[in-house]
Amino acid sequence: MAIVNKVDLKLKVNINNSIKYQILTFCFFERIVISSSDLEFLATLARNPKMEISKFCVLLTELNIFKSAQSARNAISKAEKKNLVIKKGTNKKTIILNKNINVQKEGLVLLDYKILGSESQEA
Repeated sequence: MAIVNKVDLKLKVNINNSIKYQILTFCFFERIVISSSDLEFLATLARNPKMEISKFCVLLTELNIFKSAQSARNAISKAEKKNLVIKKGTNKKTIILNKNINVQKEGLVLLDYKILGSESQEA
């Protein structure tokens, strides 16, 4: 019988931290490196789905996530290359969070991850 060291952590957090945790977990397991400002903008996008890109860039500068709309655009392009966001449309493009991230953001959210970390065993 295998011995398992179980870590049981229960926290009550606000929805914003829950969203950030879900994004970070996805990025960790997909081996996608993101900065803290990228995390902030992705969490903002999760709360404001299907925003027009220019309006979203203005919002990101108003929230002091980026210093300029151009910096926000650069971060969006970088996130698109990492397959974290999807741009839709031809004129006045909208931006949405990739559905594969599967961020739950409405109502009560219970995140129940079960992760088994094991050492490789040699026979």
